[in-house]
Amino acid sequence: MSAQQLSDLIRFARHNSPYYRDLYASLPPHVDRLTDLPVVDQKEFWAANTLQDSRVLTGPLSEATVYKTGGTTGSPKFSVYTRDEWRTFVTSFGQGLVDTGLRPGHRVADLFYAGELYASFLFVLDSLAHAPVDNVRLPIGGGAPLESTLPTLRDLSAQVLAGTPTTLCRLAEQAVAGGTRLDSVELLLFGGEALFDDQRRLLATAFPGAQVRSVGYASVDAGLLGRPVPGADARVHRAFTPYSLVEILDDATGEPVTEPGRPGRVVVTSLFRRLMPIIRYPAGDRAEWTGTGPGHFRILGRAEEGVRVGPVSLYTQDAQDAVAAVDTAGRVVGMQLVVRRWDGRDGLVLRLAAAPGTDQGPDGRPDARTDGSADPEAGAREALARAVVAELEAVRPLYPDSVRAGFVHPLTVEWARHRDLAVNPRSGKLVRVLDERPTA
Repeated sequence: MSAQQLSDLIRFARHNSPYYRDLYASLPPHVDRLTDLPVVDQKEFWAANTLQDSRVLTGPLSEATVYKTGGTTGSPKFSVYTRDEWRTFVTSFGQGLVDTGLRPGHRVADLFYAGELYASFLFVLDSLAHAPVDNVRLPIGGGAPLESTLPTLRDLSAQVLAGTPTTLCRLAEQAVAGGTRLDSVELLLFGGEALFDDQRRLLATAFPGAQVRSVGYASVDAGLLGRPVPGADARVHRAFTPYSLVEILDDATGEPVTEPGRPGRVVVTSLFRRLMPIIRYPAGDRAEWTGTGPGHFRILGRAEEGVRVGPVSLYTQDAQDAVAAVDTAGRVVGMQLVVRRWDGRDGLVLRLAAAPGTDQGPDGRPDARTDGSADPEAGAREALARAVVAELEAVRPLYPDSVRAGFVHPLTVEWARHRDLAVNPRSGKLVRVLDERPTA
């Protein structure tokens, strides 16, 4: 399927998708500019896009592949692609692989994850198969035991390893610990999460002759987002013209950002998807234009719609729902997700603002009473914190699994006053996600 004109896509979505028909109900009959359209509200989008009787889809689900995307286990989210849409997806992404340094004849190990409706393994494998240069594909997968993966890579003389930073670092750690040398590896392609300086150092120790590059910027829900731009900064990408349109919107006003160096949230419009239209859809990331080339932008981290902690994706709604489920007494009046990194791992802190009237010190922790006895609210807050963590881990089981595997720090709760929660200095609005990790 070729990329379609924006005006045709808008008209098609309005006519065939009940969700977009309602979303655009107040607009003039003929709209052909992105800025005339509202940005999709993710919560409303996924509430309408149920697997049965979806109001987002433009036709019956009779020919498509179904993939799982971010969401809670109680309310899973699914993205669908027709065979023509998937072919366009992987062919376009495969063309971008040449910008990573992929050369004819490279032996590429696909170490992304497969099964349970996840797309990354199949997506990368198909993209390699549709790349404009010949390559030898090694479909190993991220779930294979490290003890067997390392000999396989060595025996097949793998030259390129493609996987999440977490998977690549696990492999590197195992190689260093066992004294295994993989001298054939020339290129490490990461995707799915940010790569940090401490991870680069580990990768350089295990694979001293390998370059580290972004495999590309895409997601199963938003589709094509960014093609790698060769250079020292792996965060820089450019839009997959003419198959997608990338916007960067001001955090406070929602207006498109045009000047370089001004951060905003990434919004994407897919010009080749018709069964499940993606029009001004928040990708969940923040970025800035670099000014170094046409459409070049630098990914800065996750936006408030979601956050990536190691290999785990979380949405702010997940945490809000967890608090609402257990806070029957209404002790919590505000919340932020704070992502930090220490000792080589990511960690997530739920910063909860306590209701006025509870005794807290300047650091947000309960004060002792003046008579020396414990604050009677302290026990209740501690119990509530445990309950919130348990609830969130129940709907995001990958998080406790990743803790046990040593990929991330345990989830913690930090109590604060509402006035201590960070706000946007321009709008005064609460900042839902604070990413305090230094990106590389």
